[in-house]
Amino acid sequence: MIPDPRVLAQQAVTQMRLRAVTIGMAPEPSPGSVGLVGLPIWLWVASPDASTWGPNTKTASAGGYSVTATGKVTQVVWSMGDGGTVACTSTGTSYKDSFGMSASPDCGYRYTKQGTYTVTATSYWTINWSGIGASGVINQTYTSSVVVTIGELQTVVKG
Repeated sequence: MIPDPRVLAQQAVTQMRLRAVTIGMAPEPSPGSVGLVGLPIWLWVASPDASTWGPNTKTASAGGYSVTATGKVTQVVWSMGDGGTVACTSTGTSYKDSFGMSASPDCGYRYTKQGTYTVTATSYWTINWSGIGASGVINQTYTSSVVVTIGELQTVVKG
């Protein structure tokens, strides 16, 4: 009996052990770290690997038949917690102190109001599979989130 290639494709996807990206962000989303209204926010995928970014290829077999699936992230959509979103098709650029106040070259944002925001990164996977005379696409999404605090710099002019 010939196995259902879609079932084997799903088994191959399960073997990939796909998961949400680890969020890289400047300012850091940690207690005591505060970004400022109007200054650039940098967003990136920290430590991308086969399970969080791809490409990832696995084969599932049964009864002498095989299906191979290959997946990769096609974009990450960052929901910034204030209604804004940023769609990035690359892993982004990790921030270094030497960049100073410059904006991210590929995946950034600016807040216009102070507050505490939950930033959510949703990675969109496209997984192509083929075998046993059939082929198809499986789409999957994975989500991770962090909390960031944005403050406002106040200046006082005395004259």
